[in-house]
Amino acid sequence: MPVLKLTNSLGRHKQVFEPLNPQNVGIYVCGPTVYNYAHIGNARPAVVFDVLRRVLLHLYPKVTFVANITDVDDKIMDAARETGQPIDAITKKFTDIYNADMAALGVMPPTHQPRATDTIPEMIDLIEKLVARGHAYEAEGNVLFHVPSFEGYGKLSGRNRDEQIAGARVDVAPYKKDPADFVLWKPSTPEQPGWDSPWGRGRPGWHIECSAMSEKYLGPDFDIHGGGLDLTFPHHENEIAQSMCAHGNTGFARVWLHNGFVTVEGEKMSKSIGNVLLVNDMLKDAPGEAIRFALLSSHYRQPFDWTKRGIDDAVKTLTRFYEVIGASDSAGGVPDPGFIEAMCDDLNTPKAIAEMHAMAKAGRGADLKASGALLGFLQQDPSQWQAGLSKAGGIDAAVVEQLIAERNAARASKNWAESDRIRDLLTGMGVTIKDTPQGTEWRV
Repeated sequence: MPVLKLTNSLGRHKQVFEPLNPQNVGIYVCGPTVYNYAHIGNARPAVVFDVLRRVLLHLYPKVTFVANITDVDDKIMDAARETGQPIDAITKKFTDIYNADMAALGVMPPTHQPRATDTIPEMIDLIEKLVARGHAYEAEGNVLFHVPSFEGYGKLSGRNRDEQIAGARVDVAPYKKDPADFVLWKPSTPEQPGWDSPWGRGRPGWHIECSAMSEKYLGPDFDIHGGGLDLTFPHHENEIAQSMCAHGNTGFARVWLHNGFVTVEGEKMSKSIGNVLLVNDMLKDAPGEAIRFALLSSHYRQPFDWTKRGIDDAVKTLTRFYEVIGASDSAGGVPDPGFIEAMCDDLNTPKAIAEMHAMAKAGRGADLKASGALLGFLQQDPSQWQAGLSKAGGIDAAVVEQLIAERNAARASKNWAESDRIRDLLTGMGVTIKDTPQGTEWRV
């Protein structure tokens, strides 16, 4: 079996992946806070860790993949006040949209997709353990984790004490024992969502949610925890502290993986600039498969710059690959050994895609399709791909067919000027035509 190597953020080194249970690999990935549409930055970890899941399923018989939904948060409450909608309506709407958008990008549904609001008892139980072990304390209706009580705090992010406090943007509160202490449970006003607890009616802090949800479905000790680089501190650092301290400084995720930041045309995404790209909008202009391909064109740990040229190149490359698949018997293929080697080298997707170009050049359509399955694309019929391109480009297939018929009639009557005019018109629409003995073929 090929040897999978992954770069563990905990220690910052590449290591051979050795699962706790080779019969069932456990992964937890931080999911969205559902108060708005997902943007391309939210989509990158969903796609990256979906690829990891596919590679693991190629190597091991079973993978339990957990990706949560955060449906209790101050941002959600703000959205409810601004729109006048109930919180449940907002979270259900954007959970459904998120799942539909990710499905359009080829992301498989998680094995479990727990909602924070369905895991409150487990959060309370975890907090009680932390209090009992002296790692957390109650103060004015809040329960806070006492950061100095965990000697290993900061090992994941590599931050020193001053950086920890500055990076967490801590709230200054007189009831805190230490400025770095963070909230596990906070009181709720009558109009805010809340649950009964030993510390009064309240709601959980953000960090405790993932600790409870991962433990509920994977146990206190599991294989891989993933997420965006922006979550390393304080979120993931706090998860480690909570989970380990609740269980006697043992357990939790063995391997931590983080994908790099996303920019747009060289600039950081910002509402003030107006360059926040929502996946829901992007899918109206480009096939989800092409968006996925573009996201995988860079190594997952590196920064990724979304560009118009990048998505255009993705469409062209996938079109070429589908042409090779359509021109050959695509049954019975196997992933290329060089491709597998690249994917097992810390998910080196740029190198893997280079191997796919070599397969396409050699006309190995079956192996190309089989390799593409591990990246989550090239599984459509080539005609479906073309139909999707037409739809995304706003091209009416019936109009194209009519123009081709008119061009063929012009050619039959040797009206070359009219034939050239129609070809130029089709080119302007983004349609390429090719005359073959079987007739005129076209593609976007």
